[in-house]
Amino acid sequence: MDAQRIRELLAAVRDGSVEVEEAVSALRAMPFEDLGFAKVDHHRGLRCGFPEVIYCEGKSIEQLVSIVEARVAGGGNVLATRASAEMFEAVRRRFPAAVHNPVARTITIAQAQSPGGGGTIAIVSAGTSDMPVAEEARETAEIMGQKTQTFYDVGVAGIHRLLAYSSALQSASVVVVVAGMEGALASVVGGLVDCPVIAVPTSIGYGASFHGLAALLAMLNSCASGVAVVNIDNGFSAGYLAAQINRRTKPQ
Repeated sequence: MDAQRIRELLAAVRDGSVEVEEAVSALRAMPFEDLGFAKVDHHRGLRCGFPEVIYCEGKSIEQLVSIVEARVAGGGNVLATRASAEMFEAVRRRFPAAVHNPVARTITIAQAQSPGGGGTIAIVSAGTSDMPVAEEARETAEIMGQKTQTFYDVGVAGIHRLLAYSSALQSASVVVVVAGMEGALASVVGGLVDCPVIAVPTSIGYGASFHGLAALLAMLNSCASGVAVVNIDNGFSAGYLAAQINRRTKPQ
């Protein structure tokens, strides 16, 4: 339930095409729907600008399908993260329009046109191994209606690869930087652009990377201005935040 859907419902009541009781019934599931094992927040799209996102890990397939059913009925685009192939197949049997990105481990169902932004979100990964997290960020931003451009495998070990795309990066309105190992890429990008940089440490790396802790600490201690950091492997939060920023960017 988002602002546009409420406007349409109220307009339908006003012109007589929807009865008052029917409208009351439609609004009854707002602000949430209790499934017993989950309370689906149908009000979130109205409060936050995008409906509740489903985190799949730890849920049974039956629980996931029930939550997706509630979300689809509630309107707006659907995004589920950390989804297995088995989970996707179960969702697709119920909703053939569902799309799976096996690299990002996301399921998306497009039902509405989300408000876009005036710019482009650049998504940069240090290595190919960081792509699952980068793709999660991309899928999140795009289902939220944002235009993205990807720059993968441009880490600091071959910095000429990154510098070859300097102009494109400098034209972005937000940059998401995904890196494991020592996490230096976020600082380098932060020193090249005049827009917000959202750094995502990944758990990629050998022993002393401590499953992403080394990259996390490096990014938190970045000497580049304008770098914010999200949790380890959290491409979703980076893509969501980038979309929120880009929505407020005026077209150039």
